[in-house]
Amino acid sequence: MKTIQKMYEHLIWANQRILETLQSIGDENQDVFRLFSHILLAEKVWITRLQGLDSSRLPIWSDVDIEVCAELVMQNEEILTTFLINLANTNLDKLIPYKNSKGIEFKNSVRDILIHVALHGQYHRGQINSLLRAKGIEPINIDFITFVR
Repeated sequence: MKTIQKMYEHLIWANQRILETLQSIGDENQDVFRLFSHILLAEKVWITRLQGLDSSRLPIWSDVDIEVCAELVMQNEEILTTFLINLANTNLDKLIPYKNSKGIEFKNSVRDILIHVALHGQYHRGQINSLLRAKGIEPINIDFITFVR
């Protein structure tokens, strides 16, 4: 559980760093905003599933502005932090049933979902950094080792 907790502390830190950078570069980078909103919307979908709620009407891709992203960063942080505080090690293997965006039913453990969400976000934050570099903008250092220093 300590490892998962640390992964989420990093996720929250990295999302905040990306948000702050995107707030400073302006709206002309829609492809970057789209990727960032996807990270946040996917987090929201998985949070909803972990809470045992229906996520079928929630988008995972949407063109949202930076203000919506800022709100999602705050909401996701609050809900994830509370969820992790209330999660006991014994609950990590609990199976969560859900339907994906195509309506196909799955079951995954809480542990696997939490790991997936953390890795999914980091993958797309890497894509964001690649896009920023291609536009001549300094990539954001979101390396885990930087976070723990």
